[in-house]
This record gives sequence, structure tokens and C-alpha cells, in this order.
Amino acid sequence: MRQILIVEDDADIQELLQNFLESAGYGTVAALDGIAAIEQFHNGAYDLILLDILLPKIDGYGVCELIRKESQIPIIMLTALDGEENQIKGFDLRIDDYITKPFSMPILLRKIEAVLRRFSGTDHIERIIYRNLMMDLEGYKVYVNDTTIDVTQREFELLRELLRNQGRVLTRQMLLNRLWSYDFYNDERIVDTHIKNLRKKLGGDYIETIRGVGYRIDKELKK
Repeated sequence: MRQILIVEDDADIQELLQNFLESAGYGTVAALDGIAAIEQFHNGAYDLILLDILLPKIDGYGVCELIRKESQIPIIMLTALDGEENQIKGFDLRIDDYITKPFSMPILLRKIEAVLRRFSGTDHIERIIYRNLMMDLEGYKVYVNDTTIDVTQREFELLRELLRNQGRVLTRQMLLNRLWSYDFYNDERIVDTHIKNLRKKLGGDYIETIRGVGYRIDKELKK
């Protein structure tokens, strides 16, 4: 079930959104202010965030900016602010859509579906998202916290193979067979070298070594 974080300080609108989205088959979690939104974001696994701008404690722009330092999760701003400058500011923070109140629930639902299709790669852009890491499969680019990571083509292919097989251990020989030519058929050290370089560039503990076997990226848990 897809999970949506609803950040809305109006309790009536929040309840309306939760009831409508849950009836449409989504799971929801709600936050009434900006600090609670950040806490919920860190404590859960979400597929999309509906974000009001006029929030207590931290406004929606601040929440968006903090989240974008860690994640490319889809964000739709849902707000009464309909000025062009407000919308531009939101899109400058890399939101995925901007909807003004009052809004149509059926239209909101279709916009959510469209954003999720784009984000999951079933539309025009194919991406892999894992924690704060994003792979643009068409552009051959890797991002960590919105920062482009300079990787070689073989490092990109190695990371892609591991991410597409989350939770599975890939042996060195399996990776050699899939990514290297027969010239390196028995040289498993080349896999270790590329893993070492990739880890250094990514700067995180994404890739786990299974001693004597190979490598694995753990499956990201979804609630």
C-alpha cells in the first residue's frame, strides 16, 4: 500500500484528506505543524507528501527545504497561497506539483497518481530511489542528497545491479558474468576494486559485504 504523509494544520481538512485518500486505497499519516512533519518523515517510509505552506513552527517552504537535503520523495504543495511568487518559490525547491485551495478531491487524486507514476519510472523518467540516493537510469547519473556523484559507467552499472536486486546477495562471479567481458572472467578482484571506489564516492553504508560470498544492498523497508 502506498503511504502518504499529510502535513496540514487545519484539522478538518486533514481529516477530509485522510478519509478520502484511505478510501482510495492509500495509507496516510498526518502532521499538524512543520516540526511534526520532519519527525514523521524521519520515522516512516512514505511514497509522497502533501504539504501545506502556512504551518506553525516551520512553514512548508522550510519543511520542503529540509526534506530535499535528504530525499527526492515526491512533494505536492496544497495551499491557499495562489500567488505566482509562491508557486515559483515552491518549484524552485523542487516540488512536484502545486495545488491551490479550494481544490477538487478527484483532481487531487489524479494529480497524486500522475506524480507517483513519474516518480516510479512508469512514465517518461526511469529512476531508482534508495534512501537519500537517486539513480537517473536514462541520464546515467547518480545523486546523493541532490548532489551529483561522479561515477564511471561500470560503477553505475554495478550500483544499478545491486539496487535492482535489493535484499539479494550477488556473488562476485555473478557480477562478473553480468557486467564484465570474458577477459575478466576469473578475476574477482576487479569487482572488489570497483565496490571500494563506489563506496568511497557515495560516502554511505549502502553496500554490505557478505564475507566469502559477495555483496548486497538491503531492501528498503516500507511501512
